[in-house]
Amino acid sequence: MPELTIHNIEIIAGEVRSQEIVFSHLADELIDHLCCDVEDEMEGGLAFGEAWARVKQKFGIRRLKEIQEEALYETDIKYRFMKNTMKISGVAGTILFGCAAMFKIQHWPGAGIILTLGAMILTFVFMPSALGVLWKETKSGKRLVLFISAFLSAGLFITGILFKIQHWDGGGPVLIMAGVVMLFLLIPSLLSAGLQYAEKKALKPVYVVGAIGMAAFFTGFLFKLIHWPGSGVLLMSGLVIIFFIVLPWYTLLKWKNESYVRPGFIFLIAGSLSIIMPAALLNLNLQRSFDAGFINNLEEQQALYNCLLQNKDDFIDSNHDSSYFEILSRLDSRTADLLRVITTAEEKITETESRSLLRKAVDDYKSYLSSVIPADTYNEIDKLIDPSIVLPPPGSENRIVSAMSARHSLAVLKNSLLTAEQYALKKIAGLY
Repeated sequence: MPELTIHNIEIIAGEVRSQEIVFSHLADELIDHLCCDVEDEMEGGLAFGEAWARVKQKFGIRRLKEIQEEALYETDIKYRFMKNTMKISGVAGTILFGCAAMFKIQHWPGAGIILTLGAMILTFVFMPSALGVLWKETKSGKRLVLFISAFLSAGLFITGILFKIQHWDGGGPVLIMAGVVMLFLLIPSLLSAGLQYAEKKALKPVYVVGAIGMAAFFTGFLFKLIHWPGSGVLLMSGLVIIFFIVLPWYTLLKWKNESYVRPGFIFLIAGSLSIIMPAALLNLNLQRSFDAGFINNLEEQQALYNCLLQNKDDFIDSNHDSSYFEILSRLDSRTADLLRVITTAEEKITETESRSLLRKAVDDYKSYLSSVIPADTYNEIDKLIDPSIVLPPPGSENRIVSAMSARHSLAVLKNSLLTAEQYALKKIAGLY
């Protein structure tokens, strides 16, 4: 019967060790079993390389991990408990998330409670138990950072989305933390693991380019949350790199010589679609909402603005020869100055400095207005030009403001200002 050399045994042992078999006695038994199978194949006249390839194909290297999982499940009560907890909480959390999405779409009551419960189960039950299971199965200190960063970023992301949907304070900072963890811990850890365990040297450049694409995408995600310029370019660059370069390249190198479709390829395509399709549908939905709601509303506000502006100009022209025309002109000039400040702020409303200038300009205008009309009249129109309708309250100037809602509010403020001015102009005309 053919016997394996020490070098042959080391090759088999190295393959077993690469599967992160943490039980030493189990690893020895698996090595011995595989060596016997290889020797049986070599009896038929095969060389070691051919015999080992046939054993791997017949046995399936993934089966080694399954044997270890089965042994752990039978012998370790804590592992069994964690694995059952992971399965139950993962399914329950996902079902609750799906129900919450359906309730949200249908506007049924209880969506917020279901969503919160699902997020809490996934974040505080599923992820810790999954981390414990992975640690039990691998005992790999090298992958510990990868596991922790993956679950930490996922937990923060789920929590941030929950806060955003529920309109709770802190959603933005939590999502930013998720992006930072993903960018500076998860992606480097994934790249390190990919380079270390790459089956082919040709795959290593793919992993590097993929890491660059992911870094670009999530940097754009961070920039979008912080409202920094360049987010669109980074997001688009990341998507192009991942789906137009890395995905075809990886598929070509990984499965070009395969005669049948492997489950890994199906999971890769399904995973890619699970990212692209919801994002595309969400963007289409947002675009429809943007087109049907926001733009139409702005157009209506602009039509009202033009009408108010024309009425105000007609009123001032009709009083051109009056003794109080100079007072009307001065008030109109101050109003025009404030309108210019508001128009400038429309492009920079997300900047703290621009909001401060706008608040000061509104306060100065109100101070001037109170000096030219009676107090009772001023009290009637004071609320029309209240800056709090478009600006964060004093003490929270650094709070992030949505550009869409801010532009809508500024359009309303301009029309409110013209309405207040016209009322004041008529009151001045009635005094003389």
